[in-house]
Amino acid sequence: MSSKLAVVTVTYSPGEHLEQFLGTLAEATKEDPQVVMADNGSTDGAPEAADAAHEHVRLLRTGGNIGYGGAINRAVAEIDEDIEFVVIANPDVRWAPGSIDVLLAAAERWPRAGALGPLVLEPDGSIYPSARQVPDLVSGAGHAVLGTVWPSNPWTAGYRQENETVSERSVGWLSGSCLLMRRVAFDSINGFDSRYFMYMEDVDLGDRLGKAGWLNVYVPSAEVTHAKGHAAGKHPELMLPAHHQSAYRFQADRHPHWWQAPLRWALRGGLAVRSKIAVAAAVRERRRNQNEGGTTHGN
Repeated sequence: MSSKLAVVTVTYSPGEHLEQFLGTLAEATKEDPQVVMADNGSTDGAPEAADAAHEHVRLLRTGGNIGYGGAINRAVAEIDEDIEFVVIANPDVRWAPGSIDVLLAAAERWPRAGALGPLVLEPDGSIYPSARQVPDLVSGAGHAVLGTVWPSNPWTAGYRQENETVSERSVGWLSGSCLLMRRVAFDSINGFDSRYFMYMEDVDLGDRLGKAGWLNVYVPSAEVTHAKGHAAGKHPELMLPAHHQSAYRFQADRHPHWWQAPLRWALRGGLAVRSKIAVAAAVRERRRNQNEGGTTHGN
């Protein structure tokens, strides 16, 4: 096993994605990293199958669904402290050849980089905006409340940074779907904040890294493809409220003063309304897809 690099992921019935993750990982680096799968309660047998099939893969049961950040923290705690770099990635990531080695080379160029992230592609080949600025109260609220109903609003445009040049640069935060982290940087901020069950844990991580003096570096010369949301999409009535709760937590933690209470109340109310609208729309869409599937099957 490599003494320089380890890989951690969180599994929750990942299905065929996991084997694609492990298969393409072999081409992503010349290192020979141990892979730790923190399992949050899979029922599909995929993590067990991967553990049995791959000598370098280890299954770590968390004892329940403790969320993404909490499970990553558990997995990293199992890794030898002498390992310098840890790759944190979703199990539905497919690695481009050499992608991790490109990130490792960038880490040499950026000695203050605590986290480095690749260019993330959607399954259709489009670029996902994985490198963004840290939202303040105004931009965060504007994006959270209006992002769905008015996608071109200036707060969403600024936050997502989709119009920025695709170039290697320091950014506010990087998508937690795929990160290369210096272990010392991860440990210096005590890893992810496990209060975030799902969503915004990567925004919080990047913000705290920056405040601790580390850089978040976007490295678009490294590429991965992310299926995105294979687990979350199955249960929108649970995942969408979690997303909005995390958005509120992020801003509330950064605006804790008594005189900021009216802002927190307004944000909580706006996000609660948006969450209900988003859940209702997602449930309708799921039912429509199920009905269309049933009709197609019947024909």
